[in-house]
Amino acid sequence: MKTIEKRKIKDIVADNYIYASVLYYFGIEFYNYSNLTLEQACQNNGLNVISVVSSLEKKEIAEAHVDVSQLPIDLIVEYLKHTHFVFIKQKLPYVGSLIAHLKASKSAYQSIAKDLKFVFPLFVEDFIHHIYQEEDTLFNYIAKLDAYTKGKGHLSHLYLEMEQNNLANFASEHEEHDDEMMGIRQITNNYSLNESSPLHIKVVYSELKDLEDELKTHARIENEILFPKALMLEKNVRMLMREKVRYN
Repeated sequence: MKTIEKRKIKDIVADNYIYASVLYYFGIEFYNYSNLTLEQACQNNGLNVISVVSSLEKKEIAEAHVDVSQLPIDLIVEYLKHTHFVFIKQKLPYVGSLIAHLKASKSAYQSIAKDLKFVFPLFVEDFIHHIYQEEDTLFNYIAKLDAYTKGKGHLSHLYLEMEQNNLANFASEHEEHDDEMMGIRQITNNYSLNESSPLHIKVVYSELKDLEDELKTHARIENEILFPKALMLEKNVRMLMREKVRYN
């Protein structure tokens, strides 16, 4: 059996689609180096093949699972901001590159490729707008509530903030974004594949499905953990305000 560095890129990726993302971050797009061995691709890019092989072997070492529900609300917000950063700087550019370079030779996938190239950038634009809006409004509001319970912030300023913001409305608006990938699922027929599907299509569908799973987890954390804690925090702040007004 050939060692991995002697195998062709297309065969390595066919074994496990996630290898494509590892190679991508080394500057080796599998669709551009498919017929080269890993060793040849590394030589062409001035890479240490041992380092690349080591990264491939560690591909399934996931980040430690954090029990987000046990974190204080300020750390939950920081955790969500970090996932936003990963989406914007890593995941979305990678999937976008996969789709932009998608060349479907089979007629069955040509219209799908065309639709994905049109729809995915629109999805990314809308998703990034949603993220920045969420951080500027919801996360900022929660931070001010949390600061007030710790003796920081101005009573009158926060009172005006609370008059202008409503966590129940935030929660309702957030649910409208919980199935952002419905259109992409429809285009790909729920990421349906068969044995004859081209490798590039298999990698794209795998990454899209993985992205959707990550977005669902992200939404669940916000809906089931962040919002309940934030609503309780808002309630506590109202109580503190009433107490302060009473003694003044």
